[in-house]
Amino acid sequence: MRQSTITIDVTLDEKNIPDQILWKATDSTADAGQKARAMMLSFWDGADKSALRMDLWTKEMMVDEMADFYYQTFMTMADSFSRATHQAELVDMMKNFAKDFYGKFRDIQMKENKL
Repeated sequence: MRQSTITIDVTLDEKNIPDQILWKATDSTADAGQKARAMMLSFWDGADKSALRMDLWTKEMMVDEMADFYYQTFMTMADSFSRATHQAELVDMMKNFAKDFYGKFRDIQMKENKL
């Protein structure tokens, strides 16, 4: 049996706000830790039937980057759900939501930038 390890190092400031996120995987070709401005990590607890999650972002993460991050996460969640369930109708709903979410975000940004 093969084992792979993913390590996540989070540097916090004096107020315990993430200042830097570095991650490294044993299967990666990168020698050094990779920087990230945000992360989402989820686990399914089968015994409790609940999702355990950790969402972190650094002070450098911009609002437009957060919207991109969420849009891409929604789309990849839909792809994963498709591979796991083959429920095309639900996958389409998820992707349509992601597109609507991102479109609404852009509309709000354009409104705010005109002020």
